[in-house]
Amino acid sequence: MSTATKARPVHELRMGRIRAAIWANETQNGTRHNVTVSRIYKDGDDWKDSSSFGRDDLPLVAKIADQAHSWIYANGNPSNGNTNPSNGNGSGNGNSSGGDQPF
Repeated sequence: MSTATKARPVHELRMGRIRAAIWANETQNGTRHNVTVSRIYKDGDDWKDSSSFGRDDLPLVAKIADQAHSWIYANGNPSNGNTNPSNGNGSGNGNSSGGDQPF
């Protein structure tokens, strides 16, 4: 895949060295969002990232995960009823009965 066609996250959040990238995935049931969390660090002159976190990183990981959740909730796709991240069926009760979600 060339850099011109490389997929980009729909939103990025950063707190210090911790970064969350929010990705939109089109499915038969509408847009679903996934989040990748990474720690950025400098190795010589190069910036790199890792999915490994130290003890002191964990509070920021929790905060950035909460912010990512809030962004997805606020920017869900209302045209397909995906405004409730707890079940994806838009019912708002956290119960997936009637939907095709396994939880």
